[in-house]
This record gives sequence, structure tokens and C-alpha cells, in this order.
Amino acid sequence: MKVLMVEPGFAPYEAEINGLREMQQAVGGRIQAIYPFEEQVGVVCNDEGLINGLPFNRSMPGGYEGVFGNFFVCGLGEEDFCSLTPGQMQKYKKLFHNPEILLRTNRKGLVTLKVEPKIKGKKAAEKRRDTPLGRE
Repeated sequence: MKVLMVEPGFAPYEAEINGLREMQQAVGGRIQAIYPFEEQVGVVCNDEGLINGLPFNRSMPGGYEGVFGNFFVCGLGEEDFCSLTPGQMQKYKKLFHNPEILLRTNRKGLVTLKVEPKIKGKKAAEKRRDTPLGRE
């Protein structure tokens, strides 16, 4: 099935995942599905991400607070997970484009801050270039 893979610090990307073993490999352990959106999509993450000390990834609406470690967004079929539609893929790529870091404050407890994403598979110099070539 075609899913949107979301890793801490990176821009989301499309991936193909088939079967329970590949789902577990993608999230690094036992899977848990949460449903923070009204749309027929699920967020599949590591069931023990927080307990195992995985890095904070993204905040979630619907009272779920946040996800730790890798997760993927997939469609929901009648009885199982399914591929995202092209429209859903674009919608959630945009929603999860910016990684977040989790900060602790004295007054408000925990807050998140959106940061620029790294791009999976690109070298550090290609990820983000603030200065013109030749002036590094």
C-alpha cells in the first residue's frame, strides 16, 4: 500500500509498505494505530515510542498530543489499512512538512516548535542552501 512516511527531522515522503512485518520495520517495533483526523486515515506508529525514548516526531490533533519515532499515514479500508489517495497524500505531506521539536518551558509545560525539514537521501550541502554557490 502507498503510505506517507514521516520520520523525526525529515520532510515526509511516499513509501510502499506491505504486511505487518514491513509496518513494524517502518516504525521500529510494535505498531499502534491512532485516528486523530475525521477523514478515513490512520496514523500508524510505534506502540512504545515514548517508553523506549524514541525522538519526538510531530504533534497530533484530537487529544493524542504527539508521536515519538517514525510513523506513517495510511488510508482506512472497510476492514484493513489501504493506500492513501493522491489527494490525501498531498494533504498530509503539506500538514506534516515541517518537523517539530519539543521544548519544555517553566510556565506552559511543553510546547512544540516547527523547524526546516531535512530531505531524505540528500547530502547535507544539498538539504538547504541559504548562501549562493561559491560563497559558503
